[in-house]
Amino acid sequence: MTERILCRVLTGPTGSGKSEWAMKLAKEQDWDILCMDSMQIYRGMDIGTAKPTRSEQEQVPHYLLDLADPTEAFSVARYREIAEETILESHRRGRQVLFVGGTGLYLQAMMHPMIMGEVEADSRRREELLEQALTPEGRRALQERLRELDPVTAEKLPVQDVRRIIRAIEVSEKTGHPFSEQPERETQSPFAWRAVSLQMERKTLYERINRRVIRMMEQGLVREVAELLRSGVPETAQSMNGIGYRQIIPLLKGEIQEADAVTEIQLASRHYAKRQMTFLRREETIRYVEALQPDTEEELRKALGIET
Repeated sequence: MTERILCRVLTGPTGSGKSEWAMKLAKEQDWDILCMDSMQIYRGMDIGTAKPTRSEQEQVPHYLLDLADPTEAFSVARYREIAEETILESHRRGRQVLFVGGTGLYLQAMMHPMIMGEVEADSRRREELLEQALTPEGRRALQERLRELDPVTAEKLPVQDVRRIIRAIEVSEKTGHPFSEQPERETQSPFAWRAVSLQMERKTLYERINRRVIRMMEQGLVREVAELLRSGVPETAQSMNGIGYRQIIPLLKGEIQEADAVTEIQLASRHYAKRQMTFLRREETIRYVEALQPDTEEELRKALGIET
């Protein structure tokens, strides 16, 4: 078997310091950074997504940013396709890659490409299901759809286990038989994964998140959202549902005060961080490093397999 390409991942909840550590290590090791963030893929959405600055991108090559116009829908499947091409291109140039970001569905899709039992996946249907899984309501609807098709499997899978729920729906729909009666296996991947998550005490993380939202407002988040709307991005666009964008729209309409918008963004960001931590805990191969300890750098190097 051909030796697989090593892909390192630095993940963790929003506000945990991923980008800062990634910049330090990637610059030192001469790695390419591949961004793993479902909002940073949109052009013109920079402040609210904490996108790497122009200066940072000049210091370290960054990829998988600005892949789509904010008016476009963008699926997990499309991200995986572009990401895999990017890994291979970096490898051809003799470069190693570090994925950085906290979008769990992207990480899951990369680390666990699936074959639906012995059933070939329908790419169009897969994209529909993945897009539906982007919202809590959509994930609940997916679980209900699976319950109709295969109550046995639906009973075993929590609503957050999107990857397996989608796989079970696809197989059940395509074969006309419940997924619970069929084999399953992961497809062979040319990539090997070494994933590390930063973690910290929750109170400290939430305080960091609150401060970051205030910085975003000071940097011009309201102006950024206003310019997007003026450019023709509809309020209903998938991109405008992102945290920090959907809360600014009522502020621009005069429906709420700025202080209320800040509070809502902070609350939504804290809830998102909690969901990220829960999601990551289900991936058993992830190594964890405390983010604010004297030995954080040493532990990160060990976990990422950086030889000293």
